[in-house]
Amino acid sequence: MNQLVINVKNLKISNDLPFTLIAGPDSIETEDHALFMAGEIKRITTELGIPYIFKASYDKANRTSGGAFRGVGLEKGMDVLKKIQSTLNLPVTTDVHSPEEASQVGKVVDLIQIPALLSRQTDLLVAAGATGKPVNVKKGQFIAPQNVDKIIQKVQSTGNNQMMITERGTTFGYNDVVTDMRGLEIMKRFRFPVILDVAHTVQFPSVLKESSGGDRTLIPALARAGVAVGIAGIFIEVHNDPAHAPVDGPNSLDLKDLKNLLIILKQIDTCVKGVL
Repeated sequence: MNQLVINVKNLKISNDLPFTLIAGPDSIETEDHALFMAGEIKRITTELGIPYIFKASYDKANRTSGGAFRGVGLEKGMDVLKKIQSTLNLPVTTDVHSPEEASQVGKVVDLIQIPALLSRQTDLLVAAGATGKPVNVKKGQFIAPQNVDKIIQKVQSTGNNQMMITERGTTFGYNDVVTDMRGLEIMKRFRFPVILDVAHTVQFPSVLKESSGGDRTLIPALARAGVAVGIAGIFIEVHNDPAHAPVDGPNSLDLKDLKNLLIILKQIDTCVKGVL
């Protein structure tokens, strides 16, 4: 079955093409940190010839604790993402949480993301689609892979066919998620690009009293398995100091480990797809 090609700025993304990396710190902590992370990851991906989209959130609206760090806010966040676009010539993406945010963020970013917990919110999906920008919907851990057609139809109702689905695992009892690799193949049947989030799929939601836990040592194994299925991209939270990251440190890959992982993923991807 022919897979659809989605255009994000100058990148072409498809399950049949070499995989794209969506990566960055979970949150925009400061402008300097975001620029540093974007620059370092771009340096690695450029050397390896891997298409790259920078990601970071301006507002973490779904933290376990109401008093936890949320980010720099919408206005400052957009300024930082604009600077990354202009100084590093990178496509950027971030989450939106309301129809109003979608219309504002859509004027800046190259790819709009819908958080997993909001992936069934019709008004939000329609607003994101109405921006005309490509939309990446993070599939909720409560949604079966064969049911993402309903998500797709909501975005398509706006006339926007530029979208992708990100696998985020499935709720497994309390405080845990598991990744069913069969789901990647099932979602590919809808022909839209499928992305595997290998950060939040090693998360232990709300297992700590004030935040979520996770096991970053499992990231490479999940990434290798996902790329072996033949998908459009990998989504990774990456941080230069995960132990002290204000958000999702336990399930963030250390920046120093990124290059070696990407070398292996590119070899697997080339073997599976037969394309360079």
